Amino acid sequence: MKLIEREHYLNKLLAVRDIPDIKIITGVRRSGKSKLMDAFIDKISIDDNVNVVRIKLNLKKYESLLNADELYSYIESNYDEVKKNYLFIDEVQLCDGFERVINSIYEEELYDIYLTGSNAFLLSSDLATLFGGRTYEVSLFPFSFREYLKYYQMEDIDKAFDSYEKQGGMAGSYLYKTDDDARKYVNGIYRTTITRDIVQKFKIENEDLLLMIGNFLMDNVGNQTSIRNVAAKLTSGTYKTNDKTVGSYINCYCRSFLFYPIQRYDIKGKRYLESDKKYYLADLSFRFSEIGTKNADYGHLYENIVAIELLRRGYEIYVGKLYDKEVDFVAIKDGQKTYIQVSDDITREETFNREVTPLLSIKDAYPKLLIARTKHDESQYEGIRILDIARWLFDSQYN
Repeated sequence: MKLIEREHYLNKLLAVRDIPDIKIITGVRRSGKSKLMDAFIDKISIDDNVNVVRIKLNLKKYESLLNADELYSYIESNYDEVKKNYLFIDEVQLCDGFERVINSIYEEELYDIYLTGSNAFLLSSDLATLFGGRTYEVSLFPFSFREYLKYYQMEDIDKAFDSYEKQGGMAGSYLYKTDDDARKYVNGIYRTTITRDIVQKFKIENEDLLLMIGNFLMDNVGNQTSIRNVAAKLTSGTYKTNDKTVGSYINCYCRSFLFYPIQRYDIKGKRYLESDKKYYLADLSFRFSEIGTKNADYGHLYENIVAIELLRRGYEIYVGKLYDKEVDFVAIKDGQKTYIQVSDDITREETFNREVTPLLSIKDAYPKLLIARTKHDESQYEGIRILDIARWLFDSQYN
């Protein structure tokens, strides 16, 4: 498989190298966690004073290390007293009792520790409990649009975006020669790998209901989601369920990094709202592989792309509420807010006015952006920057 250097994530790892935390690489299945770890090892192995211990617990050659005592003995025996020692373990959750091993190695200050794991088992919400809060999480996402362009070496940014919005960032699908086979690959990750992990970890009794809820969320990206309404809609159809079950299943998807829940924020009252979050998909390729292009609201799909890109760039994001109006994103980074609206086509005056009105209603001085599919360079309207989505995704000046 063709590889590209994922500089954004490598720089994150290099920035915390030798800092005494347990580094955890998290992200949706098949997003490249192991490849990132390999690339980081290549970077640090240039130094002759480095001793790398690399363990892939999903491989048969390491089968004996699935026992906690054997794993500890192997790690301890490979320690080099005269070098700087680094420990890298893939699929660490496969070892029963791995947390005792890692905590012991950490307390003994033997290694700089880096881990990946199947996300239904090793989750960001569990890390503080497993390792006493001594962790640093690197959130890994599927390929960004910039990485997509780098991979395919495409120069026509508009043509590239038209492909990226459907093909998405799951790089393993790029190996297939037809769109149909690529979609089958992505769909296999969703229906077998991710769903299997969730069913196994959380002892899900109704896998069909789990998939139905996943499909519902995919079909409604960009819409506020009421758990009660989802339960009522499913109950009126094939399945009998309730708010508690639906909420629990959605939480399972979020804990597996397939969906990202985004809370609402009252811009006027400066307070967070708990009800009716929005759920954004880690990569739109999952949606297209599962439900195709039916009912495709491209404004909402672009909103999904922007949401994941903002998370990738390190923003804390919320859905803004201003009286009866909605601002797609309140993005916060380094204490600074940016208000963002996302749209498909703003050539019609009615659509343009609908998108800019909420931004113009905000009276503070923080930046305001309207991101749409304009295919043009940046322009401005009443202090609002109007940006083409492909160019915003590509150009690092908008970070």
